[in-house]
Amino acid sequence: MNLVWQRFTLSYLPLRQYLGTSYLHRSLVGLFHSWRQSSLLMQWGETIAAVLLSLVYTLAPFVSNDLLGLILVACAGFWLLLTLSDETTPNASSVTPIHLLVLLYWGVATVATALSPVKKAALTDLRNFTLYLLLFALCARVLRLPRFRQWLITLYLHISLIVSVYGLRQWFFGAPPLATWVDPTSSMSKTTRVYSYLGNPNLLAGYLLPAVVLSIVAVFAWASGFKKALALTMCVVNGSCLILTFSRGGWIGLVVAVLILIGLLYYWWSVQMPPFWRTGLPWILLSSLTCVLVLAVVFVEPVRDRVFSIFADRQDSSNNFRRNVWTAVFKMIQDYPITGIGPGHSAFNKVYPLYQLPRYSALSAYSIFLEVIVETGFVGFACFLWLLIVIFNTGLLQLQRLREIKSVDGFWIMGAIATLAGTLAHNLVDTVWFRPEVNTVWWLMVGLIACYYKSIPQGRDREFNSHNTEPTAS
Repeated sequence: MNLVWQRFTLSYLPLRQYLGTSYLHRSLVGLFHSWRQSSLLMQWGETIAAVLLSLVYTLAPFVSNDLLGLILVACAGFWLLLTLSDETTPNASSVTPIHLLVLLYWGVATVATALSPVKKAALTDLRNFTLYLLLFALCARVLRLPRFRQWLITLYLHISLIVSVYGLRQWFFGAPPLATWVDPTSSMSKTTRVYSYLGNPNLLAGYLLPAVVLSIVAVFAWASGFKKALALTMCVVNGSCLILTFSRGGWIGLVVAVLILIGLLYYWWSVQMPPFWRTGLPWILLSSLTCVLVLAVVFVEPVRDRVFSIFADRQDSSNNFRRNVWTAVFKMIQDYPITGIGPGHSAFNKVYPLYQLPRYSALSAYSIFLEVIVETGFVGFACFLWLLIVIFNTGLLQLQRLREIKSVDGFWIMGAIATLAGTLAHNLVDTVWFRPEVNTVWWLMVGLIACYYKSIPQGRDREFNSHNTEPTAS
């Protein structure tokens, strides 16, 4: 059974041997290598790539999607240039199991586009989808260099801090609602839902969720006392702003991310703990978190209203809207079950009106998993789940390796895993994942996991599940 899991997750795939025998790799990679050696500009290739990524994560919350799209095109083009001018010697760390599944997912999306009933619209969004995947490839490459990895993580945390500060300003001084974010008949009709520069509280929550998690792990990963204090400040400010979005999906994502992070931190430190704390600490932390949530629900009226509205079914206007959208989406899935209607909101906007209930127009399926099935069918959905499994499995294997060598980089792996889990939980009932502000950060987290990839010899995974021979960690 363990061997089946290893093969399913590509845990011990001989990538170096594969790259050495791949005709595609031998014919394309290194094609411009001689030119790169004589080019003064390309001597700074990795630095230029880091600058392009910095532009993406600096401007994403503030500029239009069109401008951000142009920067993504530049990132994709430069990744292609770097790859074509790379070393011809196969480097297994440059291609990971995650890369292979991303490529497979792109192939399925391409087939879905070719078979789409609205090919022109699907082709436009396939282009955008491709840009995000190439952004991941560039992130995974650049993040392998520690100085650029630290720079990009720190940059994102500082930009999110600016976004959060402006969101808190809206809470204290008020902000006009840009859309009907709150049911006018509910007790929350007068409550301000902050949206900062992003114009949407649910989108803001999705953008800030990684910032909250990364700022928590930065408290442990950053060395100096000043940096730790800064990370703690970021955690408080970003967390407060996320809560004040009153995004139920964002709250669910935050709780899931924190629980996952607590579990990973416990795994990291458990080998050092005395027997009492090793057994009792998880229950103490879980009980404490539960008490905090219960007290917030009991004594904070807006929180209580938002939490209870989750279980109000159709009595809540937002729930009722989603239920009606999902009814139409299920009919779309029934008609296009294998390869879907093609990727992207353009294809969705062309097909959904044929199925929608009166007065319930929508731009998406309001669930990332339903959206993936609608866009790429059950074939694409199976591939998407496989990709997620490989991402998390790769992250856990690399976390094990980093714990064994007592590397502080393990905290960033934990942050990435918890962030991805929380984002998926949020988008179980929303689709902000598809928005550039969130999607770019998602692929940054996936790239963060991929950049630590090192092939692990077969048999080492036994230690990961062993309770008897735990390695020592700091």
